Amino acid sequence: MIRLIAWFLFFGFAVASAQSYSPVNERPPALAREFRGAWIACVYNLDWPSSAGLSAAGQQAELRAMLDKLAALKMNAVIFQVRPQCDAVYASAMEPWCSSLTGTMGRSPGYDPLAFCIREAHARGIEVHAWFNPFRALTNNSQQVAANHVCRTAPNTTKRFGTMTWCDPASADTRSRALGVILDVVRRYDIDGVHLDDYFYPYPSGGLTFADGKSPAQRRAYVDGFVSNLYSAVKQQKPWVRVGISPFGIWRPGVPAGIEAGIDSYEQLAGDSRKWLKNGWVDYLAPQLYWRISPQKQSFPTLLNWWRQQGSRPVWPGIASARVNSSEDPGRPASEITKQIDLSRKIGKNWNGHIHWSAKSLVKNQGGLATKLAATYTQPAAIPPMPWVNSQAPAAPSVSASAQGGGTVVRWSSAAGAVKMAIQAKVSGSWRTVKIASSGSQSVTIPRASAVAITALDRYGNASAPKVLGIQ
Repeated sequence: MIRLIAWFLFFGFAVASAQSYSPVNERPPALAREFRGAWIACVYNLDWPSSAGLSAAGQQAELRAMLDKLAALKMNAVIFQVRPQCDAVYASAMEPWCSSLTGTMGRSPGYDPLAFCIREAHARGIEVHAWFNPFRALTNNSQQVAANHVCRTAPNTTKRFGTMTWCDPASADTRSRALGVILDVVRRYDIDGVHLDDYFYPYPSGGLTFADGKSPAQRRAYVDGFVSNLYSAVKQQKPWVRVGISPFGIWRPGVPAGIEAGIDSYEQLAGDSRKWLKNGWVDYLAPQLYWRISPQKQSFPTLLNWWRQQGSRPVWPGIASARVNSSEDPGRPASEITKQIDLSRKIGKNWNGHIHWSAKSLVKNQGGLATKLAATYTQPAAIPPMPWVNSQAPAAPSVSASAQGGGTVVRWSSAAGAVKMAIQAKVSGSWRTVKIASSGSQSVTIPRASAVAITALDRYGNASAPKVLGIQ
């Protein structure tokens, strides 16, 4: 008798613990949408790898650890630098290997860092936006240059500017070369975005001038043409790849009223970034709003409010996480960053989002920032959609779920066009998003839930109708 009771208790528990879920007539709340990005800079070994010449295994371990930390913080995108100075952080037949990898320009690190980053990031549900510097040729003229670098293969298209060398944007060859390099990466790699920073022309330095004989208006025309052509070309090749630009945070001094700036990016950098936003030549603009909330002369909310009135596409501000407790901005607390994130969720129109400069400050918990972000990113968020490109929802996935032990195992089969699965769970009567996973994962285990909802997400950020299962 005792054995029979023990048998019943054991197998009865096993049956209950593996209880399956079935469709229920319930709908979860809409998924949270927010672009949560971080720049990963390779130039000067700012973020990754930590030093030039680190072994391939060491580089890979560092990048995995960085992505693990970002995933744990519920971040969903990295802006990964792949072309700091007409070189490549990927296998290229057009330009030499980046010296930040091995210490020598042109020397292979023994693997493909961009391919590795994409594979590891996508496995964690994180997008990869490939970050290009389109016209900077050398950050320092004293460095060794590979035989296939532009300074050797096309020196007539370059100009020295102090200690740096620049590819002249007035040269059609310069613009063609940069566009060709970017499209080569778009074609060969499974990237989610193309990203350009603010270096179209060099920043003013002392009394130096960029000796090209061109007026500011002519320079803007060259850059405008490049930006417009880039957007069209990327969309023609892979329309789901987002095009983003991160200009200097102030369009012009005095705009909006009361704003001051040390430079005029419109005149001096040829950056008519407001035009790019107004004309829809970007899928997002990320002005570098690296200043504090106050004082007024460079106020984060004042600038963000102005930017978000300039066009219909998203404005996801760059925020200076690296300045927390730094010599560059002594006394800046981590709360300055979380307050800016809160403001970015409330100010203006369009989809939420922001980008941290840079990833290293989050990984090392600079000034306790990562600790505070854990309370700011309370649940995973899906990347905002691009309805101006595509608004067709993917098919709903085929799913099943079962209660096993102390958790719920959710399984799915890939839906056509889906790249991610968003899993929401109802626990103690409340819904929350618990995971946004790669659709290729096929299953995840989450805390025990009375109901689950699984939504397929495609490359454009479109969402299917959710499949909702519950224990009845």
